[in-house]
Amino acid sequence: MSDDARTPRSYRPGSWYGVLGDPAQSAASLLLPPGERARVAALWELVDGGAGFDEVLDALLAGGLSDLEGFVLWSVADDLMQVVVRGPARVVLTTADGEDVLDGASAATWAERRVRGVRSTSVEIEDVDGPDLGVVSGLVRVGRVDEPAYAAAPDEADVAAVPEVEDESTEPADPVASEDVTGLEGSPEPLAEEPEIEEPEIEPLAPPREPRPQPTLRDGLSLAPVAPTPDPLSDPLPDPVHAQPDPDDEQTEQLAPGAWQPTGPALPGIPGQPQAPAVTSRPVARLVLSNGATVEVDRAVLVGRSPEARRFGAAEQPRLVTVPSPHQEISSTHLEVRPGSGADHGSAVVTDLGSTNGTVLVQPGLPPESLQPGIAVQLIPGAIIDLGDGVTIQVTNV
Repeated sequence: MSDDARTPRSYRPGSWYGVLGDPAQSAASLLLPPGERARVAALWELVDGGAGFDEVLDALLAGGLSDLEGFVLWSVADDLMQVVVRGPARVVLTTADGEDVLDGASAATWAERRVRGVRSTSVEIEDVDGPDLGVVSGLVRVGRVDEPAYAAAPDEADVAAVPEVEDESTEPADPVASEDVTGLEGSPEPLAEEPEIEEPEIEPLAPPREPRPQPTLRDGLSLAPVAPTPDPLSDPLPDPVHAQPDPDDEQTEQLAPGAWQPTGPALPGIPGQPQAPAVTSRPVARLVLSNGATVEVDRAVLVGRSPEARRFGAAEQPRLVTVPSPHQEISSTHLEVRPGSGADHGSAVVTDLGSTNGTVLVQPGLPPESLQPGIAVQLIPGAIIDLGDGVTIQVTNV
């Protein structure tokens, strides 16, 4: 970690929010408990912009410390590690001199360290047992974070199980002859006196665990595991291809304000809070469709087999994205993705617009859920939206 700020980190899914900044920018990283969702969106906006330790700490404490039950904040700049921990969290810093443990539960306010030459960092929130997923930066739900990525040591029992070869003069076995040829005609019977050597199985990142069942989408299709969050600097995604409405299609005609009163679900957002602007200064997310097209979310995006924008004013200019639906499973205007407002500011939200066959959402570390019509749900980078008829949308960082 002290030699390369871009050394990958890993996390185990849990209930806390992980607001992870890019180490290459010396950006701070922050963990917050489940009850602090209202702070997460605004703090992610700072961290995603490359904010450092002091700037994020000031923003975190702006609302007061008394109602903040716990958090972990850390960053590395010029080989100097700064970390603050409060509440039910534990941080282990490993240097050349040994381990330094910070326990937030035992501190009256918080525990703090400024250390140089940190070789590895482990932030332990919950006793979670699951896959260690690689990540550089992003907004995820975590129970543990490791920098660099967690790698389990080989089990001593497995290593001891490898037999020692006493006779060094014995010629090595023919690798072809060692293959299993049971059932082939003329195959010689294996010699009883030859010992069977079992190779130890060593996992590169985590000790052996029970495999987590993959969620199943409609029609029996299995959802592929979500790939580690891509590095937005070193591995850019293709240039966006914005789907445009067909000028000959009367269904995409935009009517003047007041010419049509909506009868469908209400606009997404949080009651009592203002809507996001019609067009944001920069996209909050990118949608990657299963056909390879990409759309940036800097305004409302309507997706369906023949989307209409009649419930929007002439000045709002939503994007209309038409997707194929050979079996008519996807509604004409199926769902909406737009920049969030209020507690969802800085992220994208998805709303099912009363579709006939519904929408399934799978977010990293969370079980699949069926969207309720008219209810906006905040999207986490790596989320998969399944519209049916083989059409899916993946949500990524811009």
